[in-house]
Amino acid sequence: MVSSKHSKTLIAVFETPTRSNVRWGDIEKMIVAHGGRIEERSGSRVLIRFNTSRAVFHRPHPKPETDKGALVALRQFLSDAGLEP
Repeated sequence: MVSSKHSKTLIAVFETPTRSNVRWGDIEKMIVAHGGRIEERSGSRVLIRFNTSRAVFHRPHPKPETDKGALVALRQFLSDAGLEP
């Protein structure tokens, strides 16, 4: 089920200029709520599967916020996979 928080997170991912305060945990929850899957990989890597698209991302650390470069890559991945606000 897609809650209003998940919808707000999706909008935040697609905002321009790119934000620097989107929490990675919120992104993962939003992806799962929209039907995506998250698989653990080695270290801080996670494989995200959405529809027929796949991509590997690094969880941010030590801070929970995603950096702008990763957010731009995630935005492109979600757009290619058919998920946009």
